[in-house]
Amino acid sequence: MTVYLLFFLCSLPSLLLTIDFIYFLIKGERFYELKINRILEIAGMIILPLLYLILFDEDKNDCCNNSATFSPDHKLSIYAFITSSIIVYFYSSYKNGLSSPIIEVFSNSMLLFGFVLNIFIAIQVEEILWVLGNIPVGILFIFRLVENHKIFLDTSQRTISRPINSLGKIAWKILALHPIMKIPVLFVICLPIITIIASLLLLFGQKPDSIIKAFTDTYKHGFSKLDHLCENIDCGGHFLCSVAANGHKEIVNPIRYGERNGSKIICNRQLLIANAFEELLQQNLPQTHRVIRQQYNKVGNAIHHHYHIFNNKFVSDFIYIIMKPVELIFLVTLYTFDTKPENRIAKQYLNKKDRLNLNSIIVLSDSKNRV
Repeated sequence: MTVYLLFFLCSLPSLLLTIDFIYFLIKGERFYELKINRILEIAGMIILPLLYLILFDEDKNDCCNNSATFSPDHKLSIYAFITSSIIVYFYSSYKNGLSSPIIEVFSNSMLLFGFVLNIFIAIQVEEILWVLGNIPVGILFIFRLVENHKIFLDTSQRTISRPINSLGKIAWKILALHPIMKIPVLFVICLPIITIIASLLLLFGQKPDSIIKAFTDTYKHGFSKLDHLCENIDCGGHFLCSVAANGHKEIVNPIRYGERNGSKIICNRQLLIANAFEELLQQNLPQTHRVIRQQYNKVGNAIHHHYHIFNNKFVSDFIYIIMKPVELIFLVTLYTFDTKPENRIAKQYLNKKDRLNLNSIIVLSDSKNRV
């Protein structure tokens, strides 16, 4: 019940602002009175983004669980740009009348930047949550840009005074442009503003391209470029899969591809023997297998949380070598308690179809041998 109530409360600002936006497109004016608009501004610009960052944005990249929406190493940059856009929004919303032309150009540029940034965040989220959070923010930025343009037009018609200095005159001409022409100009003006903010962030350990890496250095999101690091990682499963995939070929000796939980993995003989041993143990001592498997999963999860270490080829080589005595124990056990150990080993990590085909070949071969 609490979840449904939270969903309703989060979706309400989006619904109300969507109604307001449709009414504005038809009538050319806002649907709600000023007090309600102020409440929607606070809900859309502050409360909903904070709820997402607190409840859904993880603090680390994780292949096996919900992963960070923004790169942990670069999220300070994205938070700084989001905060800057929100501050400018509320400044523009609460100011009385028209500010100086230069300030107005700066404000409109940041509002436009905030609108575009909001679109990129929606693509990054890639979930229904963008409907609840990003739509209200986008609508509010549009409303504020339109209101600023209206205020400028009203002020320019009522006054005959114009800026005296050259910079002020240029800013005034930019503000007077038709929206179709003004938007590209504001985009260009955004660039030095973004550069200045990014330069200040260097003092806090951020990089010049952190605003980009905040999106790309992530897993399983819209602009993620690190999804390949999650390949061959079997969450909570056999971490020897990673050893077989990541070690030097001349050391770990990969022999074929296999399939685990619908994903293709690289198999070496050590992995196949270990899994065949586990299968034998599960068939004959299921309770013992369950206890051992639970403890082994804990090891696997710990490794996956520090996968950047185990992704190193030399570390995988080392694990492969120290596992050799255990591999020998597994192999001796298989040959002691299984009548056809190599058949069991060969069937590991095959998909259902290939396993059935192999079983048919084994049965046919056995029939010929008996004859």
